[in-house]
Amino acid sequence: MNALQRLLANGSVRFGLTVLGLMLLVAALAPFLGTIDPAAMDSSFINKAAGSSGQFALLDGTTVQHTFMLGTDSFGRDLYSRVIYGTRVSLLVGLCTAALSLVLGGALGMLAGYFRGLDAVLMRFMDGLMAIPAILLAIALVAALGATIGTVVVAIAIPEVPRVTRLVRSLVLSLREEPFVEAARALATPTPVILFRHILPNAMAPLIVQGTFVAASAVLTEAILSFLGLGLPPDIPTWGNIMAEGRVQFSQYPGNVLYPALFLVPTVLAVNLLGDGLRDVLDPKFARRGS
Repeated sequence: MNALQRLLANGSVRFGLTVLGLMLLVAALAPFLGTIDPAAMDSSFINKAAGSSGQFALLDGTTVQHTFMLGTDSFGRDLYSRVIYGTRVSLLVGLCTAALSLVLGGALGMLAGYFRGLDAVLMRFMDGLMAIPAILLAIALVAALGATIGTVVVAIAIPEVPRVTRLVRSLVLSLREEPFVEAARALATPTPVILFRHILPNAMAPLIVQGTFVAASAVLTEAILSFLGLGLPPDIPTWGNIMAEGRVQFSQYPGNVLYPALFLVPTVLAVNLLGDGLRDVLDPKFARRGS
């Protein structure tokens, strides 16, 4: 079987791709699936039950007849639209964090693994970063840089960089001794060409797998930061923000917390299972027996 057939034959990959594909579709179609502006609020519709309807005031002052499929929150905003639009922000944070951490960690890992003079300095710095709990480092960075989507992505990505760096470094240390790399050096091939043409392609499979785990962790970390009131501003709909706003009245209105959680949990699970499946297929050391 070719690589694509092996991937699709893996149950974890199929499940992860299906759920993640659905979430990406929801994010892309949020303006069409969302029934009303997620920022619009009407004080006469505070904490309405699912299925309630009435004349709802929009941000421009006009009113529309609207049915709240999941009810409203404690500010009179449509919970369904906020959860749908929250998919966009949460997935954007996860994907951008994974991309940033892979680029930074991959570059530093290749430098540390290929140039022995840089190895000790870079890895001691990475060890220092890893000594700080990831969530505390993220909180400190958000507090210092301010709460925007860009700063939240950076704050979540920085604690992930040392893990990616150590992974790439270990791969480069073994790859730099391979005959094809030694042959390239013997032919006076420029170092950047060796790194990007000979070493990086052979490290891509573990990097892709690591990227899925980083993305899942980032979505969860963003929700934690928002739940603690330290993430994105409350007016930006994210799953963490929605749950944070609903936790105060959880006993009376549990749906305000449970509805976004029903999106968060399967998304994180799907991305983690996708990573497990990719590891099983792409890394022979973790291949299942009989596959």
